[in-house]
Amino acid sequence: MAKRKKYRNEVRRILIVTLAAMMLIASNVFFVTIGKAHLRSGTDLSIYADSANTVTDTTLALRGFIYDRNGQVIAQDNRTYDIVCVLSSARQSIEGQIAYVKDKEGTAKVLSEILKIDYDKIMGYLSQDVYQTELGVGGRRLSQATKDLIESYKLPGIEFTDSIKRIYPNGQFASNLIGYAQQDDQDITTGQMGLELYLNSYLSGTNGTRTYQTDKDGYRLPGMKDEVVSAVNGDDVYLTLDTSIQQTLEQSMSMTQSQFGADNVWGGVMEIKTGKVLAWGQSNSFDPNVREITDYTNTGAQVPYEPGSTLKTFTWAAAINEGKYNGSELTNGNSYCYGTDSQNNPIRATADNSLGCVYNAYRYQYGSVDFDTGLIYSLNSVAGTVQNEVITPDINLEYLRKFGFFNDVDTDGLPEATGTLNFTYPSDKLSLSFGQGSTVTMLQLMQAYSAVFSDGTMVKPYFVDSIRDGYDNSKYIYKANKTVVGHPITSDTAKQLQSILYRVVNDDKGTGRGYRIPECKVMGKTGTTELAVDGSYQSGKYIYSFMGALPADNPQILVYYAYQIDSSVPVNQQPQVNLLRRIAMQYGFAQQTAETPENTAETVSVYEMPSLINHSLSYVQNTLSAYGTELYNLGDGNTVIRQYPQVGHSVTTGQKVFLVTNANTIYIPNMLGWSRQDVAGFWQATGLDVTITGDETSVVTSQDIPPGSYIEKGTAISIHFGG
Repeated sequence: MAKRKKYRNEVRRILIVTLAAMMLIASNVFFVTIGKAHLRSGTDLSIYADSANTVTDTTLALRGFIYDRNGQVIAQDNRTYDIVCVLSSARQSIEGQIAYVKDKEGTAKVLSEILKIDYDKIMGYLSQDVYQTELGVGGRRLSQATKDLIESYKLPGIEFTDSIKRIYPNGQFASNLIGYAQQDDQDITTGQMGLELYLNSYLSGTNGTRTYQTDKDGYRLPGMKDEVVSAVNGDDVYLTLDTSIQQTLEQSMSMTQSQFGADNVWGGVMEIKTGKVLAWGQSNSFDPNVREITDYTNTGAQVPYEPGSTLKTFTWAAAINEGKYNGSELTNGNSYCYGTDSQNNPIRATADNSLGCVYNAYRYQYGSVDFDTGLIYSLNSVAGTVQNEVITPDINLEYLRKFGFFNDVDTDGLPEATGTLNFTYPSDKLSLSFGQGSTVTMLQLMQAYSAVFSDGTMVKPYFVDSIRDGYDNSKYIYKANKTVVGHPITSDTAKQLQSILYRVVNDDKGTGRGYRIPECKVMGKTGTTELAVDGSYQSGKYIYSFMGALPADNPQILVYYAYQIDSSVPVNQQPQVNLLRRIAMQYGFAQQTAETPENTAETVSVYEMPSLINHSLSYVQNTLSAYGTELYNLGDGNTVIRQYPQVGHSVTTGQKVFLVTNANTIYIPNMLGWSRQDVAGFWQATGLDVTITGDETSVVTSQDIPPGSYIEKGTAISIHFGG
């Protein structure tokens, strides 16, 4: 009974408290409605009540970041603030408070110190006979830290408007893969192409709202509480790309195009055992910050082409795997003239009784050669013999399908082309043995060669490593795993192929001898095919390509590089060699100190970047003194709070190392003569909004903020390359 009585008393107390609260709310409504006053604040609302309006403002959500494999930013939303100074004393406010800039001198003094704007210039803005004003360029695009600092002074009449801009700090950087996103009239940012489009549902945030009451003139009603629905930011995407390798690929492609006049260049770099794509690109491409786009196509996945001799590897793979191949067997290395059998397959014939003859490049005559040499010298005549006499065209096609050609790779939702198989006439079948007549994509080639350069295990290339919660990156929404798509050949077959492909690069007469590098041994296969236009091979345009792997004794990284060019233009392999060398140094395939060939007489040392965070500048100088790097202190402090390159990354002699020693103030160095990669490193360290114009293959020729200046975090800086 005592427990029941205690329970009834508790219920009674709850009812009394609830009724009291309801009476208080009702009283406030009564006072506001009848007395035109807010009960708690005592504010007279009669001057607002007859013309009150409900206003809903949008709170912009941040789109998810896109990072590379090492956490380097590829795409991000940058929220900035513009300062607004309300000058009109007619602005309504809560009794006892000021809602405009009354103390102009005091306000100008504070803002001048924080924004680094001349005091008299700010006074000029604040002395205007206008309702409100901004403060010019110096008061725009302010960082959150600067906004918070200004708000800490509680300056009456000082308010802020915010905006969000999608920024791609690396400029042209796998742009046809990454794509871009833009904001519409409804303040909604949506991916328009590439991964920004295909992953839009993950990257997109949800805008919030702030609802409040205003009078007829649009001024907030004092004493009224806002109704807030918080914005929800998008999820972050981590890619498999490696910024350093990607930037080198971009530079190599630009070099091929600018120095040799190539019409198009495309390439990719991939981990052989996992399928993680480290670099992927094409030129022509675009800077997503500017979006002067002439071609929306992702060449590596969407543009099929005749690959040429890089497809010969699979003709040899089929013959070896079938157990019918003898590499030392001799054959005709001059030409392959063919007729047809009852199955419409090509068979060897004399020139006088043939349907046609296949010749080697430039119609070179090699006489009697063995089958291994046929691949090392990339002889079309021997490819025809291997397909038609060691195996059959049908067996060759069967293996090509096992290697994934003429089918979708189906990776990360990217649109792709499957290529075209021409396998009707004897000439079609013969041409297939040396990579002409039918078309494939770079994506298919990279997948297929993963089996050749490994133990016969074929893995799917992929770009998206993980998708993570935008507020807590330790929470995974999606995590990619290696996908094995087949075992088209045995481990023994793969090893035998690798021994031949090693000789392609390292034999004195191998077609790939121009791809040797001093850091480590490379294996690979070259490709050349004439571009067919309107069904004719008389265009004078050729596609040159190279599929390589390094290090040759234990292949880890696959590299493909191709370009379309006029046959009369002299070229060399220096752009591709630059890429191979960067990979060797980045991934530790090189010796600690590696010398280049004698004609360059250059010594390059490669080190692993140590952690410099929380260390003094003197410690940093002592630690890196032996590295031969260029140190840049981008602050006015003595303790490192951020560094670039990051811990564990490779750093080479002469490379710029950026140190941030002040969270709010950034020192601007002299950037004249810097490369695009140098500027990207500066951005990665500081996070500043850097706008780039001009020819990015050139060097910096001007900067809008003078060297030696100190600027607030969040200030924008413009850099121009070239003339």
